[in-house]
Amino acid sequence: MAKTANERVLAAAHEWIGTPYRHQGSRRGVGCDCLGLVRGLWREIYGEEPESPGNYAPDWAERSGKDRLHEAAKRHLLPVEPRENMQPGDLLLFRWRDGYPAKHAGILAEGGRFIHAWEHSGVVSSPLVPAWRRRLAHVFRFPEINEMKTEGA
Repeated sequence: MAKTANERVLAAAHEWIGTPYRHQGSRRGVGCDCLGLVRGLWREIYGEEPESPGNYAPDWAERSGKDRLHEAAKRHLLPVEPRENMQPGDLLLFRWRDGYPAKHAGILAEGGRFIHAWEHSGVVSSPLVPAWRRRLAHVFRFPEINEMKTEGA
């Protein structure tokens, strides 16, 4: 039986655990940040990335004031509403404070956990404890390969 996109994303995300933290990195086993984890998973599941984030500083969200992570997710992923419908393999976007842009990303895992690249630990599986749940801003699902938008469509 063919795996769903969420199953593929989650299986791939587990393979990234232990990858060191590297700002702007996106290579499994070599280094990544939270966005790089998502970019690397996208390449493993779908091939070429749909867009480049360009260079970004660690404080990119504070500097621009724009919710760039959320806007990019809306362009390429499917929103999950209500949040109670989130499933392992979904993309989680977090903001540090209300009214601020989303600045951190992770993949929902089984058992109330999520996989993310954390600056002091690299790619880890962490419990989705209340402190993280309070910061959860958006949930998105990866599209099935046959649902991918084609150029010019």
